[in-house]
Amino acid sequence: MDPFLNIFFLVFHTVFILFVLFGWVWPKARRVHLVALALTALSWFGFGITRGFGYCFCTDWHWNVLYRMGHPDLPRSYITFLIETLTGWRPDDGLVDAVTVAAFFGVSALAVWLAVRERRKRAQTVTGASRG
Repeated sequence: MDPFLNIFFLVFHTVFILFVLFGWVWPKARRVHLVALALTALSWFGFGITRGFGYCFCTDWHWNVLYRMGHPDLPRSYITFLIETLTGWRPDDGLVDAVTVAAFFGVSALAVWLAVRERRKRAQTVTGASRG
């Protein structure tokens, strides 16, 4: 079961991260993207209050699987894990954390801006249609 869970978490978590980074690109996915951002923020900042800033339950669950599979030397960050898995290079944790947080806040700001812009556009359309 652990090898299956390892692959599941590797695929699911990686796809989730990619969606958090790029889900705003598709207008029909933007509401779901905002939910993904909110879940990420809840994990990092909500659960992170008691478990450490940046806590991710997906990483925690995946690490538990990998520990049981005999991989005790795991990095602190899932992004570091992905980079090391793909390239063999383990980057500095501080650099990875800084880039990850900057990307999250940048994408969050962009997503909120797009949502506000879309809401204003819909409000103008409704207001304009009711006048005509």
